[in-house]
Amino acid sequence: MRRAPVIPVVVLRLAVAALGLVALAAQFRVTLVNDFSVVNFFSYFTNLSNLLAVVVLTVGAVRTARGTPDTRAWSLARASTVVALVFVGLVFNLLLAGLDVGAVIPWVNVVVHMLVPAVVLVDWLVLPPEGRLPWRAVAVGVVFPVAYSVYSLVRGAVVGFYPYPFYDPSAVGGAGGVALYLLALVVALVVLSTLVVALGRRRRPQTEAGPAEAGPAEAGPTEAGPTQG
Repeated sequence: MRRAPVIPVVVLRLAVAALGLVALAAQFRVTLVNDFSVVNFFSYFTNLSNLLAVVVLTVGAVRTARGTPDTRAWSLARASTVVALVFVGLVFNLLLAGLDVGAVIPWVNVVVHMLVPAVVLVDWLVLPPEGRLPWRAVAVGVVFPVAYSVYSLVRGAVVGFYPYPFYDPSAVGGAGGVALYLLALVVALVVLSTLVVALGRRRRPQTEAGPAEAGPAEAGPTEAGPTQG
């Protein structure tokens, strides 16, 4: 069996996790200085998703360093993280880039809306799960964003704070406008989650020789097919 190089994967995951955590901490400090609600800070999908990415990248680095095999639960956690972070990148750059989203530090904006989503996606592409995900995993990838949307709508109706304008009826022409945005977001999430699962069903490429692990039946000319890492 051939495996991906361990050290570069571990270093990259830990470095991006650390950068993401530093970025969130820097933005949180701005929150405290400006006397902005701590609950509101953690009510932004970007912040929650990047925290999730920090955890998953860190745990992933440890698992890779230890050579821990993938489990179905771990693969689903990774898939959900990829869906959430890619969704963050797409929504921000397509819908929110030109809007006032508060006192966001420019370099933090780049890290949480562009760098971390890109790295999480590349990590998934380069190192897909060892075992193929079932297609029902598509629904799992949608759960977190949908649950967050319900939370944002309910909390916004109670306290009057909406983290994003498309949740605010007064900003999008009433409840009908919110419903249209939510429908579009759910459709986009299902499509995105389907693509992520499809990419995760690929076998890992062979990148590192391991002749000692090949049995007699594997030594012949039929060995050309890829094996799982």
